[in-house]
Amino acid sequence: MAKQYDVLFRLLLLGDSGVGKTCLLCRFTDNEFHPAHISTIGVDFKMKTIEVDGIKVRIQIWDTAGQERYQTITKQYYRRAQGIFLVYDIGSERSYQHIVKWASDVDEYAPDGVQKILIGNKADEEHKRQVAKEQGLQLAREYGMDFYETSACSNLNIKESFTRLTELVLQAHRKELAGLRAAAAPGAPDLACLEEDEYKPPGAEDSPKACWC
Repeated sequence: MAKQYDVLFRLLLLGDSGVGKTCLLCRFTDNEFHPAHISTIGVDFKMKTIEVDGIKVRIQIWDTAGQERYQTITKQYYRRAQGIFLVYDIGSERSYQHIVKWASDVDEYAPDGVQKILIGNKADEEHKRQVAKEQGLQLAREYGMDFYETSACSNLNIKESFTRLTELVLQAHRKELAGLRAAAAPGAPDLACLEEDEYKPPGAEDSPKACWC
């Protein structure tokens, strides 16, 4: 049976409750938008396979609760992420200011070299804007991150931002990627490791693949 993907890694969505993290995830993975806000309890995830530079990448995207009472749970997932979205709502100055806290948590708990992108979400709600685009760009520059304004409602920059973070993770793992390409030869060893850990998703496919845990 043909391989369903070549490499698997994890992305994490971080930000205050209500900034639209779940909506971003559902728009990217299922092309659906659900305007009613239901807070994520703890951590949830979805998966999607995309192709970047000829590599089939299986992305496991973790959607975390923004409420303080879940922080002990969600911080356990930081160390297993290869890429992180820091998300604020352009209609909430408070959520923008809290990015500093989220970025500090990432520095403390996430692995060195984790790739990050800053997201200003709900860009379709221009009439509610409290955070200028220039503020987002400036904050992204301070942290050395790429920046996108997105809208799950209008599908603005959803594919672009997820694809860009995927590209950054692949670029950060050039050595592993070179090994992956070499492993494409017949008889190459199975590089999979996700299936052996405690985060194995239900129904995971059994095929040669790699992941960076």
